[in-house]
Amino acid sequence: MNTHYTLITGASSGIGLALARHFASKKHNLILVARREEKLKEIAAELESNGIKVEVITADLANSEGAAALYQKTKDAKLTIDILVNNAGRGHLGEFVEQDLAYMKGTMELNMISLTVLSRLFLEDMKQRKQGHILNVASIAGFIPGPGFALYHATKAFVLSLSEALNTELAGSGVSVTASCPGPTESEFHQLAETDSLKSAKLIQYMTAEQVADEAYKAMKGGKAIVIHGLLNQALAAMPKFMPRKLATGIASTVLAKR
Repeated sequence: MNTHYTLITGASSGIGLALARHFASKKHNLILVARREEKLKEIAAELESNGIKVEVITADLANSEGAAALYQKTKDAKLTIDILVNNAGRGHLGEFVEQDLAYMKGTMELNMISLTVLSRLFLEDMKQRKQGHILNVASIAGFIPGPGFALYHATKAFVLSLSEALNTELAGSGVSVTASCPGPTESEFHQLAETDSLKSAKLIQYMTAEQVADEAYKAMKGGKAIVIHGLLNQALAAMPKFMPRKLATGIASTVLAKR
């Protein structure tokens, strides 16, 4: 019996769902993780039509115990994780000092700490088997500070830096870590983060989640440290290299201004 799986967090919508469908089309057995159990079960039933096995695990990774508990559930069920996709994440537009502190702590837990804990635990297993991949969904936000969206940008800078460092540490081990860096992508993230209230919202060109998933999968399989999705996003990510950081941050502030 094949007990090898790809585990995807935040799999119930957006890029996470697109990744789940893409991995399913490549015949990967899946473990889908999110908070919405009924939604996950619906998705699992859909994806099993690809002739794969799909497990559902509910978890709140914004909780400090969530990541370790998720890892233990996979161990108890004797499921081998060959690929870990850290996709779960959130952000909220608005001035830093006006943000709810409890929500901010949960955002840091979800975007950084749970991602780090899961990476640490599953990487040890992968390294022992001398094979495996981790795909971390970062963002072009990780390349530049984001006034008005400061915490989100900061957490994605963490994910980007961690992923690059780990990919280098693991060279020659049979294991790789890839940071997927999309820009604005069609998903419910923008409604939840309220980024659809930006003055620049009508000017933003959104990529499809399916396009991001396809490019991220290929980059991961190729062992790349980073993939930046789309030519415009590649230019935006490079912006701080070609102008003073203060100017680049000022431009980001204008783009992230609310109506």
